[in-house]
Amino acid sequence: MQQFENAREAALALRPDEPVYCFHPEVLKADARRFMELFPGKTAYAVKTNGEPMVLKTLVEAGVRAFDVASPGEFAAVRAVSKDAEMLYMHPVKAQSDIRLALEEYGIRVIAIDHEDEVAKLVRVVRALDIDPGKVTVFVRIQTKGSAAYELSKKFGAGPAYAVELAQRLHRAGFKVGICFHVGSQIEDPDIYERALASADWVRNRMGFPLAALDVGGGFPAEYGHDPNSKSKPMPSLEEIMARLKADIEEWQFNRVPLVAEPGRVIVARAFSLIVRVLLRKGRRLYINDGIWASLSDSWTGKLTLPARFIPDPAIRQRNGDANSIVPFRVCGATCDSVDILSRPFWLPETIDTGDWIEIGHIGAYSLSLRTRFNGFYPDTFVEVTTPFDQGEAPQSFASLETMAV
Repeated sequence: MQQFENAREAALALRPDEPVYCFHPEVLKADARRFMELFPGKTAYAVKTNGEPMVLKTLVEAGVRAFDVASPGEFAAVRAVSKDAEMLYMHPVKAQSDIRLALEEYGIRVIAIDHEDEVAKLVRVVRALDIDPGKVTVFVRIQTKGSAAYELSKKFGAGPAYAVELAQRLHRAGFKVGICFHVGSQIEDPDIYERALASADWVRNRMGFPLAALDVGGGFPAEYGHDPNSKSKPMPSLEEIMARLKADIEEWQFNRVPLVAEPGRVIVARAFSLIVRVLLRKGRRLYINDGIWASLSDSWTGKLTLPARFIPDPAIRQRNGDANSIVPFRVCGATCDSVDILSRPFWLPETIDTGDWIEIGHIGAYSLSLRTRFNGFYPDTFVEVTTPFDQGEAPQSFASLETMAV
């Protein structure tokens, strides 16, 4: 992988017409270690967020020893970079053959369920393999509701009373039983964990036996751009959120059981930026060589504010407009799909033109894992960059929250 000091150097050296991912390994290590230092329990990185081999390998180097996995593909990806990393199979709905593969071939002994049929699948596999159920920890996933960019309770989670029934059934079968929840991806309300802990406490108090562990899931928000026009209050820092979570854990007396978290976005978001080229400027619209069917689907569906930096092409000798004037541009993707337009415009210098590049920051979460081959576009070029995006030179621009009619 070629190495550059920053994205500008990479763009001017490569002059790419295709998108280029800029990997910041030291940023990834720092953010992983920061989370592990702050959380009072086991950190299991959510592989779904970004399962690239370079990411998993770097996380192992940073000291991550546990991974939240959801499929045989993710089992294999983790095992390829670490022979002894612990894997937690936290997808609540699974094929029985995948459960057998997890337990038999990969030695996984932590699993999540939210329905009686999942319990039946697990019991059949454990009996067929003659595994002691007392060696397996099963987390019952409970429903939670709150405010997040992606609210996950609509698809997974058992109601409190049903969760008690599932926990008791698992206990009678000899399993160790924990409780888990997931408050959604990129939370927008710092009080959401306290409400989820209250629900977990209700379930625990009715189970009738000691709780083996509590998994608080993910949801920890990454830092993106800050829109100067937004009136909403910014989220507290990770340090503030974690201090609040620790206090809530102690208040509900969950500090007496083993704790697990499944961070993804907060660890990997800043580890990548993306160089895109302006294929065409049409008034206040910019047509770029990436979009919602490739690296930017998460920003579109989650309505995330992504920071962007202008990289001018020195070959463009004459420019129109005021270089000091930062204005909003609607950004259109590369495909021929008319839906391929970002939900947030970018604020960039008025002089940007066809042929220039833009570095889009903080796209490490879900950008690579959600990209498709629609229309034959599939970004897959990587360089390593040593300077973190946040330490880059001005101008720095922000995707606006305001609706534009352009």
